[in-house]
Amino acid sequence: MEKQFDVWNNLKKNIDSSKKPEEFYFREREVWWCSLGVNIGFEEDGKNENFERPVLILKKFNKYVLWILPLTRSFKNNDYYYRVLQGNEEDSVVILSQIRLISNKRLLRKMRMIGLVEFEDIKNKVKKFLP
Repeated sequence: MEKQFDVWNNLKKNIDSSKKPEEFYFREREVWWCSLGVNIGFEEDGKNENFERPVLILKKFNKYVLWILPLTRSFKNNDYYYRVLQGNEEDSVVILSQIRLISNKRLLRKMRMIGLVEFEDIKNKVKKFLP
């Protein structure tokens, strides 16, 4: 499948020039749809017309900048994946190795919030990767 870099670049220009309303809020532990874009190699890509993918907000630095972890449905049994239980819905999997700093301009719409215990477990697993 050929990647649509030109389409993504045009959308990225629109995202960059957009402004979020002053009352736009996001919090750690929330899962959002996010315009991640078309990425290189094995970096997690977004899908659909907004090149979007669900992400977990790991750390909020201020109202503009945050660390996120992308989510997928594909589970691999190793230290870099963490399955998040969602009750009646199909489980999501957090890709711990794909931590990324983004602008709040990439956030599209909130989906839900994960549980505190799961979130603390995810944070502890990510900390193990840091020197």
